[in-house]
Amino acid sequence: MKINSSFNIVLFEPEIPQNTGNIVRLCACTGAKLFLVGKLGFSLSDKYLKRAGLDYWDSAQIVQYSTLDELKKDYKDSKFYYLTTKSKQKYTDFSFSNGDFFVFGPETRGIPELILNENPTTSITIPMLDGQRSLNLSNSVSIVIYEAIRQNG
Repeated sequence: MKINSSFNIVLFEPEIPQNTGNIVRLCACTGAKLFLVGKLGFSLSDKYLKRAGLDYWDSAQIVQYSTLDELKKDYKDSKFYYLTTKSKQKYTDFSFSNGDFFVFGPETRGIPELILNENPTTSITIPMLDGQRSLNLSNSVSIVIYEAIRQNG
């Protein structure tokens, strides 16, 4: 089966190299473009990052931006969704389109409240049992990107 995806994954200030490496591999396999935004919690030459991405680095499209505002300015006509545990809006209640951006925050802090408050209608969540803090970042990215792909055939 061939996947035709032009979705975009944004990791805002990611902290754990293994998660980013797994997401690089996911992007290579789905055709999603990866944007690394802000201060990274690791070096791009980190051995754990490279190991997690295996030999998929050359197959993935990876772009770095200093700020989320710069990214949004360059893609001002695109739709940005913000994944957070602080929303009641389920990701399955939205219709995604090719070209959409899915923004994920740092593993230990999530997307800053200021950004979420500026984007309440596009802040979405993956449901979990009450009392649980969060899913793993790379698992969350996988869940959302494959739902977007499923919706778009």
